[in-house]
Amino acid sequence: MNEIRLAFAVNGQGGFEKRHFGDSDKFLIYELHEGKVVSVNAEENIFKDIDETHSHGSKKKGQEIVKFLKNKGVKALVSKQFGRNIKMINQHFVPVITNAENVDEVLIYLPEHLDVIISYITQKPESYKLVDLRKKNNET
Repeated sequence: MNEIRLAFAVNGQGGFEKRHFGDSDKFLIYELHEGKVVSVNAEENIFKDIDETHSHGSKKKGQEIVKFLKNKGVKALVSKQFGRNIKMINQHFVPVITNAENVDEVLIYLPEHLDVIISYITQKPESYKLVDLRKKNNET
């Protein structure tokens, strides 16, 4: 597989958003390059308030975020939480959940789990399984 891109859901200060993936202020895009995860760019989440007056976690909002991130070549999403659009998300991306406070924490142990993420992507199932990094992050 040539390119694996991951999108991290972060707040305005660059820490992981404590709300659902789609509620983040921006997406930090990283790419797997020669066995390392390297920064590509940051994208404002211009979709975070779409259709939120009618229903939190709107389908329209989820569809716009999916389309946007797919156009950026993203294959996996990293967040503290996923909302009710998880069923839509896991049809297009490998969802990765963490309890880390910031991206630097995740980058320490994420490489140990890249084989699992890559295997999910290459298998292309009807829906991807959740990769749970919360236990790993709690180990000392």
